[in-house]
Amino acid sequence: MAKPTFRFTHYDLKEQRAGAIIEVTLSAVNNVRLMTPGNFQRFKEALDFKYVGGVAKKSPIRLAIPESGPWHLIVDMEGHHGLADSAVKMIAAPPSTKAHKAP
Repeated sequence: MAKPTFRFTHYDLKEQRAGAIIEVTLSAVNNVRLMTPGNFQRFKEALDFKYVGGVAKKSPIRLAIPESGPWHLIVDMEGHHGLADSAVKMIAAPPSTKAHKAP
């Protein structure tokens, strides 16, 4: 099984709601890629994969979770001079749209 030929940092974001904002702070220009578990597996196997994000030329960068479910975030150096130091934090999550019944 092939592996990526470049270094990367992986963040398992676990279960997230659609619309939640992820803020990524970087020490240098790198790629920031938000992806589903299936696409993360394909990334690790050096297969074609889909993601949200791309080259982060400024820091911090904010990405919105496109749909509710488990997510992974990758910071990688592909096409750049080195792997940036990175930090990830949740900025905001939308309020739940589920109706609450009075007791």
